[in-house]
Amino acid sequence: MGRHVFKDHLMLLALALPAILYFFIFHYVPMFGIIMAFKDFKYHLGVLGSEWIGFANFEFFFSSNDAWRITRNTVGYSLLFIAVGTAGAAAIALLLYEVRSRLALKFYQTTMIFPTFLSWVLVGYITYTLFNPSLGLFNQLRDFFGQAPVDWYADPAYWPYILTAANLWKGVGLSSIIYYAALMGVDPELYEAARIDGAGKWQQTKAISIPSLVPVMTILTILAIGDVFRGDFGLFYQIPRDVGMLYSTTDIIDTYVFRGLRQGDLGITAAVGLFQSVVGLALILLVNAIVRRLRPENALF
Repeated sequence: MGRHVFKDHLMLLALALPAILYFFIFHYVPMFGIIMAFKDFKYHLGVLGSEWIGFANFEFFFSSNDAWRITRNTVGYSLLFIAVGTAGAAAIALLLYEVRSRLALKFYQTTMIFPTFLSWVLVGYITYTLFNPSLGLFNQLRDFFGQAPVDWYADPAYWPYILTAANLWKGVGLSSIIYYAALMGVDPELYEAARIDGAGKWQQTKAISIPSLVPVMTILTILAIGDVFRGDFGLFYQIPRDVGMLYSTTDIIDTYVFRGLRQGDLGITAAVGLFQSVVGLALILLVNAIVRRLRPENALF
């Protein structure tokens, strides 16, 4: 039976082979390096030769002033991005579903997906042209209306809004296409029956469209929950330009680890990375277990 199944799905397995090799080479093979989290790593001694110090690296990190700040920022932004991104993508998908012109639909989809393919480096430069303290577009507009300019890169209070807007602008297009595809799978007879019963557009949306999106939203949310402790490095490093004055609201675990690697603190950064991965896996299992208990048909596994 197993051999027949393998032959029947040989083409699909061949298509999946590059992804399997990628994850094996770049995600599983390097897992040997997690032992650095438990060692006082020295370059001249290597990974195996360095002294075993147990959980000392973890204790150093959790007792530092940085632990609460970067954990709060990472989790807070992740949950905010999940809520805002899901709501925004679902709303756009519902609006696209009402567009009847194929030309207009293709135009909207293309323009919204385009930012997804821009690198965060380029988006960082675009953001800087908007928020440059002296020549930025927003400060020029403020000057035009007689208001004082704002030094955006010196005040951390603005950056939760800026980062949320940048993340939404760059990612909402692709996510909306996923939800739009789910809506395309809804039986049109359901809408026809609702119209015959006198249901308006909003009632059809509440009774048919939104419930049809719930299974997809649930699966994507479960997957996103696994990355709650893992932020988008490009977003948090390129957009605020690694300005130290903004660390209170822009520094996350990934940027903290990057700076640690540049300074040579490999043991501590390995400990932080291991903590990040273990908690992410635990969150996926926990959320999936809750969903499976409440609505088994919407669970990931």
